Amino acid sequence: MTLRRAAFAIPGDITTPTGGYIYERRLLEGLRAQGRDVAHVELGASFPDPTPADMADAIAKLAALEPDRAVILDGFISATLETRALAQLHVPSVAMVHHPLALETGLDPARREQLYRIERDNLAHVSHILVPSPSTAAMLSGSYGVDAGRITVARPGTDRPSYPRNPVRPPLILSVGIQHPRKGHDILLKALARLMDLDWTAVIVGTAYDSDHAKALARLKDELRFGKRVRIAGYLPGAELAALYASATIFALATRYEGYGLVFDEALANGLPIVSCRTGAVPDTVPAEAGRLVAPDDPEAFAEELAGLLQDETSYRRCADAALSAGHLLPSWSDTAHVAGGVLDRV
Repeated sequence: MTLRRAAFAIPGDITTPTGGYIYERRLLEGLRAQGRDVAHVELGASFPDPTPADMADAIAKLAALEPDRAVILDGFISATLETRALAQLHVPSVAMVHHPLALETGLDPARREQLYRIERDNLAHVSHILVPSPSTAAMLSGSYGVDAGRITVARPGTDRPSYPRNPVRPPLILSVGIQHPRKGHDILLKALARLMDLDWTAVIVGTAYDSDHAKALARLKDELRFGKRVRIAGYLPGAELAALYASATIFALATRYEGYGLVFDEALANGLPIVSCRTGAVPDTVPAEAGRLVAPDDPEAFAEELAGLLQDETSYRRCADAALSAGHLLPSWSDTAHVAGGVLDRV
Protein backbone atom coordinates (compact mmCIF):
# COMPACT_ATOMS: atom_id res chain seq x y z
CA MET A 1 0.00 0.00 0.00
CA THR A 2 1.27 3.47 -0.88
CA LEU A 3 1.28 5.80 2.09
CA ARG A 4 -0.15 9.20 1.34
CA ARG A 5 2.30 12.09 1.43
CA ALA A 6 1.42 14.74 3.97
CA ALA A 7 2.39 18.04 5.53
CA PHE A 8 2.01 19.17 9.14
CA ALA A 9 1.45 22.92 9.58
CA ILE A 10 2.54 24.00 13.07
CA PRO A 11 3.02 27.55 14.38
CA GLY A 12 6.04 28.55 16.42
CA ASP A 13 8.76 26.36 17.90
CA ILE A 14 7.85 22.66 17.73
CA THR A 15 10.19 21.97 20.69
CA THR A 16 8.10 24.16 23.03
CA PRO A 17 7.50 22.06 26.20
CA THR A 18 3.69 22.04 26.29
CA GLY A 19 1.38 19.06 25.90
CA GLY A 20 0.10 20.20 22.51
CA TYR A 21 3.56 20.65 21.02
CA ILE A 22 4.80 17.38 22.52
CA TYR A 23 1.85 15.56 20.97
CA GLU A 24 2.41 17.09 17.54
CA ARG A 25 6.16 16.56 17.58
CA ARG A 26 5.76 12.89 18.51
CA LEU A 27 3.00 12.46 15.93
CA LEU A 28 5.21 13.97 13.21
CA GLU A 29 8.03 11.61 14.22
CA GLY A 30 5.66 8.63 14.29
CA LEU A 31 4.24 9.33 10.84
CA ARG A 32 7.74 9.62 9.40
CA ALA A 33 8.74 6.37 11.14
CA GLN A 34 6.08 4.63 9.05
CA GLY A 35 8.12 5.57 5.99
CA ARG A 36 5.67 8.33 5.13
CA ASP A 37 6.83 11.57 3.46
CA VAL A 38 5.63 14.27 5.89
CA ALA A 39 6.83 17.86 5.47
CA HIS A 40 6.97 20.11 8.51
CA VAL A 41 5.46 23.46 7.52
CA GLU A 42 6.69 26.03 10.04
CA LEU A 43 4.29 28.93 10.52
CA GLY A 44 4.48 32.15 12.53
CA ALA A 45 4.46 32.00 16.32
CA SER A 46 1.75 34.67 16.70
CA PHE A 47 -1.14 32.21 16.16
CA PRO A 48 -3.84 32.03 17.56
CA ASP A 49 -3.65 35.85 17.42
CA PRO A 50 -1.85 36.08 14.07
CA THR A 51 -0.20 39.22 12.88
CA PRO A 52 -1.14 40.22 9.31
CA ALA A 53 2.31 39.07 8.19
CA ASP A 54 1.99 35.65 9.83
CA MET A 55 -1.52 35.18 8.42
CA ALA A 56 -0.35 36.05 4.90
CA ASP A 57 2.66 33.74 5.25
CA ALA A 58 0.47 30.85 6.44
CA ILE A 59 -1.96 31.26 3.55
CA ALA A 60 0.91 31.40 1.04
CA LYS A 61 2.66 28.30 2.42
CA LEU A 62 -0.55 26.27 2.44
CA ALA A 63 -1.35 27.40 -1.11
CA ALA A 64 2.09 26.20 -2.23
CA LEU A 65 1.62 22.59 -1.03
CA GLU A 66 1.92 19.91 -3.69
CA PRO A 67 -1.55 18.64 -4.68
CA ASP A 68 -0.79 15.03 -3.69
CA ARG A 69 -0.22 15.91 -0.02
CA ALA A 70 -2.84 15.96 2.71
CA VAL A 71 -2.18 18.59 5.37
CA ILE A 72 -2.63 18.35 9.14
CA LEU A 73 -3.38 21.77 10.61
CA ASP A 74 -2.42 22.49 14.21
CA GLY A 75 -5.48 23.59 16.20
CA PHE A 76 -4.29 27.20 16.44
CA ILE A 77 -4.19 27.28 12.63
CA SER A 78 -7.46 25.47 11.91
CA ALA A 79 -9.25 27.64 14.47
CA THR A 80 -8.01 31.07 13.36
CA LEU A 81 -6.92 30.88 9.72
CA GLU A 82 -9.04 33.10 7.48
CA THR A 83 -12.15 31.05 6.72
CA ARG A 84 -12.03 32.07 3.07
CA ALA A 85 -8.49 30.70 2.71
CA LEU A 86 -9.38 27.45 4.43
CA ALA A 87 -12.43 27.00 2.19
CA GLN A 88 -10.25 27.44 -0.90
CA LEU A 89 -7.50 25.04 0.21
CA HIS A 90 -6.64 22.75 -2.71
CA VAL A 91 -5.50 19.72 -0.67
CA PRO A 92 -7.35 17.50 1.84
CA SER A 93 -7.06 19.00 5.33
CA VAL A 94 -7.13 17.43 8.80
CA ALA A 95 -7.57 19.70 11.82
CA MET A 96 -5.70 18.64 14.98
CA VAL A 97 -7.98 20.02 17.72
CA HIS A 98 -6.58 19.55 21.23
CA HIS A 99 -9.44 21.58 22.70
CA PRO A 100 -11.64 24.37 21.31
CA LEU A 101 -9.94 27.74 21.80
CA ALA A 102 -13.11 29.35 23.18
CA LEU A 103 -12.76 27.13 26.26
CA GLU A 104 -9.49 28.75 27.35
CA THR A 105 -9.48 30.23 30.86
CA GLY A 106 -9.66 33.99 31.35
CA LEU A 107 -11.25 35.09 28.05
CA ASP A 108 -13.66 38.00 28.04
CA PRO A 109 -17.12 37.21 26.56
CA ALA A 110 -16.50 39.04 23.28
CA ARG A 111 -13.21 37.23 22.64
CA ARG A 112 -14.75 33.89 23.60
CA GLU A 113 -17.62 34.40 21.14
CA GLN A 114 -15.21 35.48 18.40
CA LEU A 115 -13.04 32.38 18.83
CA TYR A 116 -16.08 30.12 18.94
CA ARG A 117 -17.56 31.58 15.78
CA ILE A 118 -14.35 31.42 13.71
CA GLU A 119 -13.46 27.88 14.80
CA ARG A 120 -17.02 26.65 14.19
CA ASP A 121 -17.03 28.15 10.70
CA ASN A 122 -13.55 26.84 9.89
CA LEU A 123 -14.22 23.28 11.00
CA ALA A 124 -17.02 23.10 8.44
CA HIS A 125 -14.37 23.37 5.71
CA VAL A 126 -11.78 20.76 6.80
CA SER A 127 -11.89 17.23 5.46
CA HIS A 128 -11.53 15.53 8.85
CA ILE A 129 -10.68 16.27 12.49
CA LEU A 130 -8.27 14.52 14.84
CA VAL A 131 -8.84 14.91 18.58
CA PRO A 132 -6.97 13.45 21.57
CA SER A 133 -10.03 12.43 23.61
CA PRO A 134 -13.69 11.38 23.43
CA SER A 135 -14.48 14.50 25.48
CA THR A 136 -13.16 16.82 22.78
CA ALA A 137 -14.99 14.81 20.12
CA ALA A 138 -18.27 15.18 22.03
CA MET A 139 -17.66 18.92 22.46
CA LEU A 140 -17.15 19.41 18.72
CA SER A 141 -20.24 17.37 17.86
CA GLY A 142 -22.46 18.93 20.48
CA SER A 143 -21.43 22.58 20.42
CA TYR A 144 -19.69 23.11 17.06
CA GLY A 145 -22.02 21.21 14.75
CA VAL A 146 -19.38 18.76 13.51
CA ASP A 147 -20.72 15.42 12.29
CA ALA A 148 -19.30 12.63 14.46
CA GLY A 149 -18.28 10.71 11.34
CA ARG A 150 -15.74 13.45 10.54
CA ILE A 151 -13.94 13.07 13.89
CA THR A 152 -11.33 10.47 14.88
CA VAL A 153 -9.90 10.09 18.39
CA ALA A 154 -6.12 9.61 18.29
CA ARG A 155 -5.25 9.15 21.95
CA PRO A 156 -1.73 10.33 22.79
CA GLY A 157 0.99 7.77 23.25
CA THR A 158 2.95 7.25 26.45
CA ASP A 159 6.59 6.39 26.99
CA ARG A 160 7.37 3.76 29.58
CA PRO A 161 9.08 5.05 32.76
CA SER A 162 12.83 5.63 32.60
CA TYR A 163 13.42 4.92 36.30
CA PRO A 164 12.06 2.31 38.74
CA ARG A 165 9.65 3.46 41.44
CA ASN A 166 11.55 4.93 44.41
CA PRO A 167 9.17 7.10 46.49
CA VAL A 168 10.96 9.52 48.80
CA ARG A 169 10.16 10.47 52.39
CA PRO A 170 8.42 12.66 53.28
CA PRO A 171 5.86 11.96 50.52
CA LEU A 172 6.33 14.06 47.40
CA ILE A 173 3.27 15.61 45.72
CA LEU A 174 4.14 16.25 42.07
CA SER A 175 2.28 18.63 39.75
CA VAL A 176 3.20 19.09 36.08
CA GLY A 177 1.69 21.75 33.84
CA ILE A 178 2.60 25.09 32.32
CA GLN A 179 2.25 28.13 34.56
CA HIS A 180 -1.02 29.34 33.10
CA PRO A 181 -4.35 30.10 34.83
CA ARG A 182 -6.03 27.08 33.23
CA LYS A 183 -3.72 24.64 35.02
CA GLY A 184 -4.97 25.66 38.48
CA HIS A 185 -1.63 25.74 40.30
CA ASP A 186 -3.09 28.54 42.44
CA ILE A 187 -5.81 26.16 43.63
CA LEU A 188 -3.20 23.51 44.40
CA LEU A 189 -1.20 25.98 46.52
CA LYS A 190 -4.32 26.98 48.44
CA ALA A 191 -5.14 23.30 48.99
CA LEU A 192 -1.64 22.54 50.27
CA ALA A 193 -1.92 25.44 52.70
CA ARG A 194 -4.72 23.49 54.40
CA LEU A 195 -2.42 20.49 54.94
CA MET A 196 0.46 22.08 56.82
CA ASP A 197 -0.02 19.70 59.76
CA LEU A 198 0.72 16.68 57.52
CA ASP A 199 4.12 15.44 56.37
CA TRP A 200 4.76 16.14 52.65
CA THR A 201 6.72 18.22 50.14
CA ALA A 202 5.53 19.41 46.73
CA VAL A 203 7.07 20.34 43.39
CA ILE A 204 5.29 22.18 40.56
CA VAL A 205 7.00 21.63 37.20
CA GLY A 206 6.11 23.69 34.15
CA THR A 207 7.28 26.50 31.90
CA ALA A 208 6.26 30.05 32.84
CA TYR A 209 3.98 30.21 29.79
CA ASP A 210 2.05 33.19 31.19
CA SER A 211 4.64 35.45 32.85
CA ASP A 212 2.11 37.49 34.82
CA HIS A 213 0.50 34.35 36.19
CA ALA A 214 3.91 32.88 37.05
CA LYS A 215 4.70 35.97 39.10
CA ALA A 216 1.33 35.72 40.84
CA LEU A 217 2.03 32.07 41.71
CA ALA A 218 5.40 33.01 43.21
CA ARG A 219 3.74 35.74 45.30
CA LEU A 220 1.03 33.35 46.47
CA LYS A 221 3.62 30.76 47.48
CA ASP A 222 5.42 33.37 49.58
CA GLU A 223 2.18 34.63 51.13
CA LEU A 224 1.25 31.09 52.20
CA ARG A 225 4.64 30.68 53.92
CA PHE A 226 5.50 27.23 52.64
CA GLY A 227 9.22 27.80 52.96
CA LYS A 228 11.13 24.92 51.38
CA ARG A 229 8.16 22.54 51.45
CA VAL A 230 6.94 23.76 48.05
CA ARG A 231 9.13 24.35 45.01
CA ILE A 232 7.96 25.96 41.77
CA ALA A 233 10.60 24.44 39.54
CA GLY A 234 9.70 25.85 36.13
CA TYR A 235 10.74 23.81 33.11
CA LEU A 236 12.82 20.69 33.79
CA PRO A 237 14.60 18.49 31.20
CA GLY A 238 13.15 15.06 30.53
CA ALA A 239 15.57 13.10 32.72
CA GLU A 240 14.96 15.33 35.75
CA LEU A 241 11.21 15.15 35.31
CA ALA A 242 11.33 11.37 34.90
CA ALA A 243 13.27 11.11 38.17
CA LEU A 244 10.61 13.20 39.93
CA TYR A 245 7.83 10.93 38.65
CA ALA A 246 9.75 7.94 40.02
CA SER A 247 10.25 9.55 43.44
CA ALA A 248 6.74 11.01 43.83
CA THR A 249 3.90 9.61 45.92
CA ILE A 250 0.92 11.49 44.45
CA PHE A 251 0.29 13.37 41.20
CA ALA A 252 -1.88 16.47 41.63
CA LEU A 253 -3.18 18.90 39.00
CA ALA A 254 -6.03 21.26 39.93
CA THR A 255 -6.79 22.01 36.28
CA ARG A 256 -9.74 24.12 35.19
CA TYR A 257 -9.99 22.40 31.81
CA GLU A 258 -8.11 19.77 29.78
CA GLY A 259 -8.65 18.64 26.21
CA TYR A 260 -6.59 15.62 27.21
CA GLY A 261 -3.62 15.99 29.57
CA LEU A 262 -0.51 13.96 28.68
CA VAL A 263 0.74 14.30 32.24
CA PHE A 264 -2.07 12.10 33.55
CA ASP A 265 -0.88 9.23 31.38
CA GLU A 266 2.69 9.79 32.58
CA ALA A 267 1.44 9.60 36.16
CA LEU A 268 -0.48 6.39 35.44
CA ALA A 269 2.55 4.82 33.75
CA ASN A 270 4.51 5.57 36.92
CA GLY A 271 1.83 4.09 39.18
CA LEU A 272 0.90 7.40 40.83
CA PRO A 273 -2.57 8.01 42.30
CA ILE A 274 -4.01 11.20 40.80
CA VAL A 275 -5.89 14.06 42.40
CA SER A 276 -7.45 16.37 39.80
CA CYS A 277 -10.75 17.91 38.68
CA ARG A 278 -13.92 16.73 36.96
CA THR A 279 -13.53 18.87 33.87
CA GLY A 280 -12.98 18.38 30.14
CA ALA A 281 -11.27 15.12 29.30
CA VAL A 282 -9.98 14.39 32.81
CA PRO A 283 -12.75 11.89 33.73
CA ASP A 284 -12.09 10.04 30.44
CA THR A 285 -8.35 10.00 31.03
CA VAL A 286 -8.08 9.19 34.75
CA PRO A 287 -9.70 5.85 35.65
CA ALA A 288 -12.07 6.18 38.61
CA GLU A 289 -10.12 3.59 40.64
CA ALA A 290 -6.81 5.39 40.06
CA GLY A 291 -7.74 8.90 41.12
CA ARG A 292 -9.82 11.32 43.11
CA LEU A 293 -11.59 14.02 41.09
CA VAL A 294 -13.26 17.12 42.53
CA ALA A 295 -14.97 20.17 41.07
CA PRO A 296 -12.62 22.84 39.65
CA ASP A 297 -11.76 25.88 41.78
CA ASP A 298 -12.40 24.10 45.10
CA PRO A 299 -9.20 24.10 47.20
CA GLU A 300 -10.98 22.67 50.25
CA ALA A 301 -12.21 19.59 48.38
CA PHE A 302 -8.84 19.22 46.67
CA ALA A 303 -7.08 19.31 50.05
CA GLU A 304 -9.47 16.72 51.45
CA GLU A 305 -8.65 14.22 48.70
CA LEU A 306 -4.91 14.81 49.05
CA ALA A 307 -5.18 14.27 52.79
CA GLY A 308 -7.12 11.05 52.28
CA LEU A 309 -4.38 9.56 50.13
CA LEU A 310 -1.62 10.75 52.47
CA GLN A 311 -3.28 9.35 55.58
CA ASP A 312 -5.03 6.15 54.44
CA GLU A 313 -2.45 3.59 53.34
CA THR A 314 -5.08 1.07 52.18
CA SER A 315 -6.84 3.63 49.99
CA TYR A 316 -3.51 4.87 48.67
CA ARG A 317 -2.30 1.38 47.74
CA ARG A 318 -5.57 0.56 45.98
CA CYS A 319 -5.26 3.74 43.90
CA ALA A 320 -1.60 3.15 43.13
CA ASP A 321 -2.23 -0.42 41.95
CA ALA A 322 -5.10 0.73 39.74
CA ALA A 323 -2.94 3.49 38.27
CA LEU A 324 -0.14 1.09 37.42
CA SER A 325 -2.57 -1.39 35.84
CA ALA A 326 -4.07 1.36 33.71
CA GLY A 327 -0.61 2.59 32.79
CA HIS A 328 0.30 -0.82 31.35
CA LEU A 329 -2.62 -0.56 28.90
CA LEU A 330 -1.81 2.89 27.50
CA PRO A 331 -1.08 3.17 23.76
CA SER A 332 2.36 3.93 22.37
CA TRP A 333 3.17 6.88 20.12
CA SER A 334 3.39 4.37 17.28
CA ASP A 335 -0.26 3.49 17.97
CA THR A 336 -1.18 7.19 17.81
CA ALA A 337 0.61 7.59 14.47
CA HIS A 338 -1.13 4.48 13.13
CA VAL A 339 -4.54 6.02 13.83
CA ALA A 340 -3.57 9.39 12.32
CA GLY A 341 -1.95 7.74 9.30
CA GLY A 342 -5.15 5.85 8.59
CA VAL A 343 -7.02 9.14 8.51
CA LEU A 344 -4.49 10.65 6.09
CA ASP A 345 -4.85 7.70 3.73
CA ARG A 346 -8.66 7.93 3.77
CA VAL A 347 -9.33 11.65 3.33
